[in-house]
Amino acid sequence: MPTTPPPDGAETARRAVADLDRDSLTRILATLARRFGDLGLAEDVLQEALAQALISWPETGVPRAPSAWVMTCAKRKALDAVRRDAVLAQKLAQLRLESERLPTPSGFADPAEAPPQSPVPDERLGMFFACTHPALKAEDRVALTLRFVAGMSTAEVAHALLLPVTTCQQRIVRAKKRIRGLVIPFEPPAAADLPARLPGVLRVIYLLYSEGFARSTGADHVRDDLTAEAVRLARLLQRLLPEPETTGLLGLLLLTEARRPARLDGDGRPVPLVDQDRGAWDPALIAEGTSLVERAAAATGAGPYTIQAAIAAVHAEAATADETDWEQIAVLYRLLEERERGPVVRLGRAIAVGRAYGPSLGLRRLDQLATEPALAGFRPYHVARALTLAELGDADAAAAAYRDALALPGNDAEDDYLASTLAGLTDHR
Repeated sequence: MPTTPPPDGAETARRAVADLDRDSLTRILATLARRFGDLGLAEDVLQEALAQALISWPETGVPRAPSAWVMTCAKRKALDAVRRDAVLAQKLAQLRLESERLPTPSGFADPAEAPPQSPVPDERLGMFFACTHPALKAEDRVALTLRFVAGMSTAEVAHALLLPVTTCQQRIVRAKKRIRGLVIPFEPPAAADLPARLPGVLRVIYLLYSEGFARSTGADHVRDDLTAEAVRLARLLQRLLPEPETTGLLGLLLLTEARRPARLDGDGRPVPLVDQDRGAWDPALIAEGTSLVERAAAATGAGPYTIQAAIAAVHAEAATADETDWEQIAVLYRLLEERERGPVVRLGRAIAVGRAYGPSLGLRRLDQLATEPALAGFRPYHVARALTLAELGDADAAAAAYRDALALPGNDAEDDYLASTLAGLTDHR
């Protein structure tokens, strides 16, 4: 008998689709990509299946196993697309078309859909490694992974990589075409190949956390689901490959996460580090993070994530903002810049130098970065200039820098904070 749809069937269906967790969608995407050998097709049919759910479920009711329904729907749409595509017609002989049964909640009905034995004990983490295939360009791997596996929008990926959206789109399209053209297997590598792919996976987890820490768009300043997922993956990765940089990254994320309870005010607006209530910081996370940093720093092979974690540890050990050892932080940023000369690292060093040796020197270093294209559209750069100019007493220039920051994309909560800071600055002129 057909299921009687509830009176609010459309809203129930929308909630059911929204409740499909990231792990389920990642699993479906991975299965489709592995089976059909085309990541672009897999993404398209998954989105079509979700759209179909919004049409069908208000009439039929939400199925007992929504993710299994989506899997079957997406698979059928992919088969239809393959049949229509003469270029892909040869793949039909390789697919088990006779198996169209609905997968059970506990597994896949078709053994061909079951994930192969993998040295990576987590579906999403395994996909991170799969996307770091050496046949793909290094810059394309990260964009591809953030977009399809981490679930970030193209605009969010572009912000994370300090790229124009069009450039980011080109990288993603290029990577998908290369996967399809070379028939790259969309599955985790052998255990022996994991270390070679580790740097790309570390970067993806770091950028995933960064987007959750301070959102590039949206109403809220933070996304706790992204930061929690990044920490979860960092823990898994550190257990899988307990090398200095995996340990350092986990330490960095935990020390940063420890500040979470003090990072927002009552209205959800960001609270600068200098103004945070350090008594609200999580002492357990600080202790665990610090221990990890010490372990990573003592090992051979410590790199940029370990140095960044050491910087976070210096902040964590200061009982008050005034007690922060900025000279030590400036030294650590110098070491970091020797290993990674990216614009964000140079920005961090300029800020640290200004805090350690005076705002005039800090402003000079900030102004030396003014011609850096990536920083021109990077809101924290303009905020750093505004804060430094205000400290030097140049209210007009500080106000102009705040306006530059507000002209750039950002989340609504951060916009409110910057606007109120700007208003306060101009009121006291």
